[in-house]
Amino acid sequence: MRRQDFHFDLPDELIARTPTKERRGSRLLCLDGPSGEITHRQFADLPGLLSPGDLLVFNDTRVIPARLFGRKASGGKLEILVERVLDDRRVLAHVRSSKSPKPGSEILLEDDTALQMIARHDALFELEFPEEGVLPVLERLGHMPLPPYIDRPDDDTDRERYQTVYSRNAGAVAAPTAGLHFDDEMLDTLRANGVETAFVTLHVGAGTFQPVRVDDIHTHKMHSEVLDVSEAVCQAVAECRARGGRVVAVGTTSVRALESAAASGTLQPTVGETEIFIYPGYKFRVVDRLITNFHLPESTLLMLVSAFAGYRHSIHAYHEAVEEKYRFFSYGDAMLIDRNPDVDPAEVGCAE
Repeated sequence: MRRQDFHFDLPDELIARTPTKERRGSRLLCLDGPSGEITHRQFADLPGLLSPGDLLVFNDTRVIPARLFGRKASGGKLEILVERVLDDRRVLAHVRSSKSPKPGSEILLEDDTALQMIARHDALFELEFPEEGVLPVLERLGHMPLPPYIDRPDDDTDRERYQTVYSRNAGAVAAPTAGLHFDDEMLDTLRANGVETAFVTLHVGAGTFQPVRVDDIHTHKMHSEVLDVSEAVCQAVAECRARGGRVVAVGTTSVRALESAAASGTLQPTVGETEIFIYPGYKFRVVDRLITNFHLPESTLLMLVSAFAGYRHSIHAYHEAVEEKYRFFSYGDAMLIDRNPDVDPAEVGCAE
């Protein structure tokens, strides 16, 4: 397949730059993967669209205030975007400046807190924080790392709204955005209705926004992300299967975590890193339904959705979403997708 097969025209006014007043206030496009049928609902309708015995799998990563501003000792301004926390005092980060800092040089943050540039690893810089530690400094001086298409400064409301209500494991530099629609009241309603829940962790990296630059998508290399799929999650999935329920992944990050942990053919507890790239032709082992937002044209996330529902149905749904003026991307509306188990190989590579 070619990158251009996943292109669609998106009017700028459909990019959601601010969240809805209430988390559940978004619209919900429902796509039946096997038939391609589309229905238009509200996200608040979700409890009625799930059945007792279904299992919702959430990504409980917590977004860190990963964007920092400062200057080199020579005075040149720079911007830091933490990509990964290595330990209490070290991170890997992107550094934007007129000239890249050299190993051994000092970086001064806005309040003169000093960081040391330890080494460069390809496009990333290894930085050492003072004894105060990484997370305390980020909480004190960091800004929420809003996606590049939200072209405004972050504000105080983003600290809450660019974070799921169930986040608990700090380490992501982008939100698992499908989860932003859930509030505590909805979670309580779902559990009262007999819908089970489980939590994986996948720390979303800034690479999630990196474009696919190769024409042949099979040659694209995914960025690496840290994941943790516990024995409890594996047991919850097995119990869901035994009772005839459906495994419903909340977000593409939950899909990537579960499918990575099932790479051997059987879902197993997994702690480590994943570079899994899911595109049309992939055979899903775990996930039956997917809740997700609308993604960037030509992105790996749109390719995952196309693998899940079928290429033709997915692209058609995106065209209809544009026509119906759904709100796109992180603060936008959502989709509920039923997996298409019988994707026709002949459709792969055929753009509409």
